[in-house]
Amino acid sequence: MKNLLLLLCTICLISCGASKTLRTSKKVIKGDWALTNITYSESGTYNVTLLNDASKDCFENSTWSFIPNNNTGKYAINGANCNEGNRNFIFTINEVDEASGLYDFLLKPTNEKGKSETNQGFKLNLTALSETAMQWQQTVSVDGGPFVISMNFSKL
Repeated sequence: MKNLLLLLCTICLISCGASKTLRTSKKVIKGDWALTNITYSESGTYNVTLLNDASKDCFENSTWSFIPNNNTGKYAINGANCNEGNRNFIFTINEVDEASGLYDFLLKPTNEKGKSETNQGFKLNLTALSETAMQWQQTVSVDGGPFVISMNFSKL
């Protein structure tokens, strides 16, 4: 009876834990990254404010730091005509489909102490992740149709 109870508890703990793929992804994302470029699924000139913070021009070449063991991070914006400085956030990576490797990525701005001042978060798709590169995509609606914003990172 004790062995059966122990087996059931072990199975429960294993099934509640993050998958091996998700744990590996958190190890890969750890560290410093540069947001090297941002592209759109449609050609043209668009006035996009990313993460309710800044323009594409301000976000390109921003630096990002991820600390997966407590799901926190920060990014720094620098550049002419930009509101420069560090921004703190918390993030969550949720596995969507282990076979395809696609994930939902939730990023929520916080203050320096890790407290959210609003209930606002941003759902992105972590569409590619390797030891040296990462891509996020966000789909929004423009003129009633899907419009995909791709954010490409390089590991520093």
